[in-house]
Amino acid sequence: MATFSLDIADEDVGRVLEAIAANYRRPEQIENPDYPIDSMLEVDENGDMIPLPDPVDENGDLISPKIDNPESKAEFTHRMVRQFLAEHVNSYERKLAQRDALEGLDTNVNLTDSTP
Repeated sequence: MATFSLDIADEDVGRVLEAIAANYRRPEQIENPDYPIDSMLEVDENGDMIPLPDPVDENGDLISPKIDNPESKAEFTHRMVRQFLAEHVNSYERKLAQRDALEGLDTNVNLTDSTP
């Protein structure tokens, strides 16, 4: 397997990671997968929603609905570069396949006017 690599000057690494994160809208925080969304509301006897107390873990600590993004900006940038390359190969090869499929295709139709 071939390796494709880029060297980024040390003083530019932060700028590159920050730019990719911003341009591709990497969130600083994400939804907490451990946040119990389905248990946040209760219905009273009239059918009205009653908000429940904020959820806590087994230690009594508040469970936040959001957590810091576990994917670092470097990991995110690497994933975006891989995705960029894959999308471009896909797009190019689809165009080639479409061109090849249409090459030599006879699309002429013989039409004549008929008179009654």
